[in-house]
Amino acid sequence: QVQLQESGGGLVETGDSLRLSCAATGGNFFAYRMGWFRQAPGKEREVVATITGTYDSTDYADSVKGRFTISRDMIRNTAYLQMNSLKPDDTAVYYCAVDLLGTTWDYWGQGTQVTVSS
Repeated sequence: QVQLQESGGGLVETGDSLRLSCAATGGNFFAYRMGWFRQAPGKEREVVATITGTYDSTDYADSVKGRFTISRDMIRNTAYLQMNSLKPDDTAVYYCAVDLLGTTWDYWGQGTQVTVSS
């Protein structure tokens, strides 16, 4: 059974850094697109960063470009989101997801809370 488990969230101050992890079990997903999303209170879930299979091409939301970096470790079957220069607007629940067929996000983790105080 496919499972994604996020970790690494927490309460930090403006300007701090965090690294989120997304551990995948039930398969090796590094031939597939993976993504990080976030949902703030009262807002819709939005894509933060994605990384494609095969060539590991990355894409970022404009709001996080230059501050966040998505990566993955094939041996550990884990994806990461390095978040630097955090701002209060980054406060949200962060989710990882995997796209197996190139059409939609098929599996999601439970999410990890990131809170940035001003």
